[in-house]
Amino acid sequence: MNVTGAHRADRTGEVERPTATLAVTVPTAAAMRDLGGRLATILRAGDLVVLTGDLGAGKTTFTQGLGGGLGVIGEVTSPTFVIARVHSPLADGPALVHVDAYRLESLAEVDDLDLDASLADSVTVVEWGEGLVEGLANGRLEVRLTRPHGAVGGGPDDPAADGDEPREVRLAGYGQRWAGVDLPAAVADPES
Repeated sequence: MNVTGAHRADRTGEVERPTATLAVTVPTAAAMRDLGGRLATILRAGDLVVLTGDLGAGKTTFTQGLGGGLGVIGEVTSPTFVIARVHSPLADGPALVHVDAYRLESLAEVDDLDLDASLADSVTVVEWGEGLVEGLANGRLEVRLTRPHGAVGGGPDDPAADGDEPREVRLAGYGQRWAGVDLPAAVADPES
């Protein structure tokens, strides 16, 4: 499926269009982790993943799947209060740099994190990074997660929801890195 929506202009003023797209419905938190794990199989050092979604949409759950798929050390939890965590790989492969940009207000604060220093050797995942981190790499994968309004738990703005209602996930790869890449689709529910 193709994802449609607003396209930002790049630094040259050209309209930026995705080179790979996919839209899927993910039924449960377990399926969200599974999708992240399957995406990890196509990620490589230098990849920038930008996660967008309301509170409780599944950004950290998705990143837990990525961490599991990459085989990194340590439990992947939200880095809200520490801003960034680095998870080293258990074996060969890239580290996972997991960033929560929710409290960052400017490009200067992003620059202070010095993410570009580790970008080439890591998979860098930035929650709440839209509009702040796109310039860190020549390409990126944007992952937009939404919960349907009226879903179990009170809707997309309820962070106390149990996480097991369906989510819509839209993946859009930008730049040559993502041209021709087959993005993994979600499975119905890996635990059923």
